[in-house]
Amino acid sequence: MNASKKVAFYTLGCKLNFSETSTIARDFSSEGFERVDFSESADIYVINTCSVTENADKRFKTIVKQAQKANPEAFVAAIGCYAQLKPEELADVNGVDLVLGATEKFKITDYINDLSKNDHGEIHSCEIEDADFYVGSYSIGDRTRAFLKVQDGCDYKCTYCTIPLARGISRSDSLQNVLKNAAEISAKGIKEIVLTGVNIGDYGKGEFGNKKHEHTFFQLCEALDEVPGIERLRISSIEPNLLKNETIDFVAGSKTFVPHFHIPLQSGSNDLLKLMKRRYQRELYVDRVTRIREVMPHACIGVDVIVGFPGETEELFLETYHFLNELDISYLHVFTYSERDNTEAAVMDGVVPKGVRHKRSKMLRGLSVKKRRAFYEKQLGTKRTVLFEGENKEGYIHGFTENYVKVKAPWNPQLVNTLHQIELTRIDEDGLVRFEFVNESVVS
Repeated sequence: MNASKKVAFYTLGCKLNFSETSTIARDFSSEGFERVDFSESADIYVINTCSVTENADKRFKTIVKQAQKANPEAFVAAIGCYAQLKPEELADVNGVDLVLGATEKFKITDYINDLSKNDHGEIHSCEIEDADFYVGSYSIGDRTRAFLKVQDGCDYKCTYCTIPLARGISRSDSLQNVLKNAAEISAKGIKEIVLTGVNIGDYGKGEFGNKKHEHTFFQLCEALDEVPGIERLRISSIEPNLLKNETIDFVAGSKTFVPHFHIPLQSGSNDLLKLMKRRYQRELYVDRVTRIREVMPHACIGVDVIVGFPGETEELFLETYHFLNELDISYLHVFTYSERDNTEAAVMDGVVPKGVRHKRSKMLRGLSVKKRRAFYEKQLGTKRTVLFEGENKEGYIHGFTENYVKVKAPWNPQLVNTLHQIELTRIDEDGLVRFEFVNESVVS
């Protein structure tokens, strides 16, 4: 038993990392460890790393220093994508005692027998080809929503991306286990489940250890819609070529799936999409957005876009800018391209100066603010359902409508994790929406 031992976690990166951290934390709890906040003194600090961007790499050292400041004698372990890609680099960071790769991270409690500090980080890392089995996970740290992992890895070969090198081949949880996890989450009183993975539209591949699709993503959605007690289901990022009409139409008529899609675009230039080895052209993206708007005019549509990719001339950037400006979308997630080792893009010609990259990023972030404001303005006067969150932010409680409009109200702890019918009334100076309750009715 480790009843007197305390463990703290820090998660960098995506929803998938958060779901896995939460599952690993439950493993520690079952071993008798007490979980504490990362800012507190702990015996073990576990940092779940990300390596999608250069900034995520740089933040790791800062987080290790935070742990050492809280307890200089603590044992520090690094797991996650960066730990798989650059284990030696992490092991060299002062204060790091253990580095675990893609498969080993789920067995972390087996590696923590002796909490003595090491002179150099100990590495246990597999070849990524060995990451061919599936480990299910979900997060339950937030009372309001949970991230449910349904898929891992990716078989795509996008020229800028290290995820296949960090997480391995595309593989899926069994439909039976996904439904079991969803029921467990629902039983804990959590109102919203967000489906997550590396490439969730590829769900079903590798479900039973083979490349064959036993089920499709559409079939997964159909089955989840029937799980009792779930109030909301939200689809996280899904590739445009894998978002089929049948799924869009199903969400439009679903009992629980909400009208919110996040669809990576990456570039509005077909020339750049080809260099990126994306599996679609911009015309297909327009088709997806058009279809969503036809059946769900009020839906929220988010877009991922990369600026500064090699070969992105000013003309090609403006092609992307104007394409997005004219497209009926709701907001952007803008990523400034950064060179990643062992990717094709890292050695391509046409390198864009970093100053130009940042200028273009700023332009698209400004466009995102404009798009979100326009989307919110279209929602004013409509009746929606809001799910309130649990944090007191400077005297206000925040929440999200089913179509991802962020609202605010004076702090009231009784509203936490409840669903209410509201009418959206006005947009505040901070860009959040005010509302009025409809008959003070509590949905649940």
